[in-house]
Amino acid sequence: MKTCHQFVAVRAEYEREIGFMLAHSQRYQGSPAAKTSAKQAASTKQRMARALNSHVGRCPECG
Repeated sequence: MKTCHQFVAVRAEYEREIGFMLAHSQRYQGSPAAKTSAKQAASTKQRMARALNSHVGRCPECG
C-alpha cells in the first residue's frame, strides 16, 4: 500500500507517544503510574488505528 507523507507523519507521531508510554511503564514497573501508562498506550494504539483508517478513507493518494 502506497501512503502519503501525512500518513507517515501521523503514524510516526503516534508511535513515538506509544513508545514513551511503554518505556515509562517498563521503567516504573509495578507502580500505579506504570499501570496507567500501559493502559494509555493501549488506548493510544486504538486511536492511532482509527485515525489512520479515517485518513486512508479520505486521502486520494492513500486510498
